[in-house]
Amino acid sequence: MKLILTQEVAGLGEPGDVIEVKDGYGRNYLLPRGFALKWTRGAERQIDLIKKARSAREIAGLDHAREVADRLRSLKVTLATRAGTSGRLFGSVTAGDIAAAVKKAGGPDIDRRSIEMSNPIKTLGSHQVTVTVHDDVSATVNLNVVPAASA
Repeated sequence: MKLILTQEVAGLGEPGDVIEVKDGYGRNYLLPRGFALKWTRGAERQIDLIKKARSAREIAGLDHAREVADRLRSLKVTLATRAGTSGRLFGSVTAGDIAAAVKKAGGPDIDRRSIEMSNPIKTLGSHQVTVTVHDDVSATVNLNVVPAASA
């Protein structure tokens, strides 16, 4: 089955790449989750649009990636969330929550998929999260999870 990727998929490619996969994998995994589109002559025109959108969001080069990583390392990120009296969170902190907190703290706009957490964050306190800025550059962000002020 011939598909066009709309999102980065580990081991397959990046958005805009035309790939050939087994029918079941494409039909049961990639297409339902929105990771790919069926390849057609009309859909091939969308490749240029996908690649233009990706290049607009992407870090320009290795030097720019290092600058962004330095900004992330020096950032003090605080995330207020609901927690119980024992310090355990109601739920957990997601990568989307972290991306929003970085943006709110004055940091760069980062994609939630570039945030790597070794374990889910389920407690208050200080935590370290790794953000992959570029293939060769990553930064560790210090995240302070505090209880949200109850209304």
